[in-house]
Amino acid sequence: MNAPTDQSMNTSRRTFLKTAAFIAGGLVIAFSIPYAKRFLLPGKEDAAGDAKMPEPNAFLRIGTDDTITVLLAHSEMGQSIWTTLPMLIAEELDADWSKIKVEHAPAAPAYAHTAYGLQITGGSSTTWSEFDRYRQAGALTRALLVQAAAQKLGVDAATLKTENGKVISGDQQLSYGELAEAAAGMETPSTVKLKDPKDWKIIGKATKRLDGPEKINGSAIFGQDIHIDGQLTAVVARSPVFGGKVKSYDDSAARKIKGVKNVVQVPTGVAVLADNYWTAKQGRDALKIDWDLGENAKLDSAQMLEDYRKLAGEKGLPAAKVGDSASAIGKAAKTIEAEYTTPYLAHSPMEPLNCTVRIGDDSCDVWTGTQMQGTDQQAVAKITGLKPEQVKIHTVFLGGGFGRRANPAADFVSEATHVAKAAGGTVKTVWTREDDVKGGYYRPMYLHKARIGLAADGQPMAWEQAIVGQSIMLGTPFEAFMIKNGVDATSVEGVADSPYLKGIADHTIELHTVKASIPVLWWRSVGHSHTGFVMESLVDEAAHAAEQDPLVYRRELLKNHPRHLAALNLAAEKAGWNQPTAKGIGRGIAVHESFGSYVAQVAEVSVEEGAVKVHRVVCAIDCGLAVNPDSLKAQLESAIAFGLGATLQSQITFKDGQVQQSNFHDYQVLRMNQMPKVEVHIVQSTEKMGGVGEPGVPPIAPAVTNAIFALTGKRIRSLPIGSQLA
Repeated sequence: MNAPTDQSMNTSRRTFLKTAAFIAGGLVIAFSIPYAKRFLLPGKEDAAGDAKMPEPNAFLRIGTDDTITVLLAHSEMGQSIWTTLPMLIAEELDADWSKIKVEHAPAAPAYAHTAYGLQITGGSSTTWSEFDRYRQAGALTRALLVQAAAQKLGVDAATLKTENGKVISGDQQLSYGELAEAAAGMETPSTVKLKDPKDWKIIGKATKRLDGPEKINGSAIFGQDIHIDGQLTAVVARSPVFGGKVKSYDDSAARKIKGVKNVVQVPTGVAVLADNYWTAKQGRDALKIDWDLGENAKLDSAQMLEDYRKLAGEKGLPAAKVGDSASAIGKAAKTIEAEYTTPYLAHSPMEPLNCTVRIGDDSCDVWTGTQMQGTDQQAVAKITGLKPEQVKIHTVFLGGGFGRRANPAADFVSEATHVAKAAGGTVKTVWTREDDVKGGYYRPMYLHKARIGLAADGQPMAWEQAIVGQSIMLGTPFEAFMIKNGVDATSVEGVADSPYLKGIADHTIELHTVKASIPVLWWRSVGHSHTGFVMESLVDEAAHAAEQDPLVYRRELLKNHPRHLAALNLAAEKAGWNQPTAKGIGRGIAVHESFGSYVAQVAEVSVEEGAVKVHRVVCAIDCGLAVNPDSLKAQLESAIAFGLGATLQSQITFKDGQVQQSNFHDYQVLRMNQMPKVEVHIVQSTEKMGGVGEPGVPPIAPAVTNAIFALTGKRIRSLPIGSQLA
């Protein structure tokens, strides 16, 4: 997705659908990306692209009041696409930015992701995947408005120009609203010309968030804010052990609580329905349930880790294999052997899960913050017996997602639908924070076992690494595409394709996929969340074993990887890597590519009485074109905070089948007083666009632990750091 060099893009009727449509006295533009099919998963050829005439993927509406409404095929969950995608349209449309309004699109096959073939927000993919079609929509709309103005003024369209929501002819100006109805009747042009990047006025410029004011003044609507007349609120009692079932329950005490209206059993447990959340929670607490805990009642994460350790010593499935690593290691001048572990992690978005469902005779309405509308729609249709098109998903703002609200199992939406169906009314099902922490769909626990052979000059000459953990793709629609020969690509990404290994003649990466009853899911930065930590720690170990500066060592290993080097060098320069640190401060560095972006970070830390304090993080990113630099910087600051929590203190553990953590007092995320000073620098790049929401997470853990080693000489190989330095 480079910035275009050929600015003339075909917009024939095969590429664009009819644009002559009236809605509320305005102009509606339906548009699709002409080359979407090349990105699709196997078997998804009919979901998008030009193999068949597609349904509208997204819409741009211009009202007679000059308002311009952009419908997003993706969900706004804090990553600022509510602003970034309209910027693309506004740029080509020459729109009046003050007139831009935004809405979430409904759930429909027409809104399928151009790369994934289903409606989803994830993989840090929204901006690059929509870069072409949103600009095309703006350019097409502008062309139709110019045609309408030319006809109205009786002039040649080539003599007209557009600016700030107006078509201009000499001293005459016509607003887009004035032209909207006439433009709706214009013949679609066969081609539209996109702007040359040198003429961009909006793209690449820092732009304030369109959703900022309503989120500041409290008028923004999140799932928790939904209230439908006559609705009840439900809280569900779920098994304390994954896979457990209700044997029997006594709801007599719950029903005596004033405001409790009903108690119903659903597949996931027992739901108490009441006038409000607090009453429903009190009712749930009063339930007496006899659970059949099933075969997972003895689940213990400490024992699981021991089992992982044994597996790592056995032969695994090859994820990457070049040469004869075992023989080469035997000839090494020096050998490094290390084991790294990372725990289960909860997503813990600030807004716990919730979903409001209203079931009618021939329709169903669902209000929720979701990252995967299409999957949720299909799940609701199956439960209610309705057709998917009879299920309307109302996407509201998401109070954080990080992957949790993009669940192929549609767990929380399905549960809410079952509750509403059993209750026979409109119900908002709400998860408590404890429900969220204990409710599963975690980032899996992983163990890495590595052996690295160094040559006499300190450079790695052989590399062996075994990875043990659960697959997040098994049983999902992505399984056929992401799991090849038993290897889940997300379990080994960042290792099997590491740039460090490309220059090593003998290397072997093996995977052991563990099948466990713990539900797992992608977590912000997915597999890179553990592989980035391990690889950048191992390279740091190699640098110190070779008695070389960690930055110089990385530069040599990455000499054929210019984008890694660009981010690495910029971060090092801005951090003052070659300058001495203050007394009691250690400095560490890491660089990692994920989701098409290259991020380097330098962390400055201190350790006092065993407690780690991160004082400063300098971050550099090469993501190609930065559409909105302000949003980019905010996302990297967010990723660093998110990753720091997992680095320092977050973990999910199991004993006797039960999750040991329950709320933020024992599942600790980063506190405000732990937030370091963060400096973000952008590599000026014309390379292919990458993502931004997730790539800032992987480097932070190794940057911090490498800094700890530089300061104390102690190598941290297990996260979270916790009390390891006490």
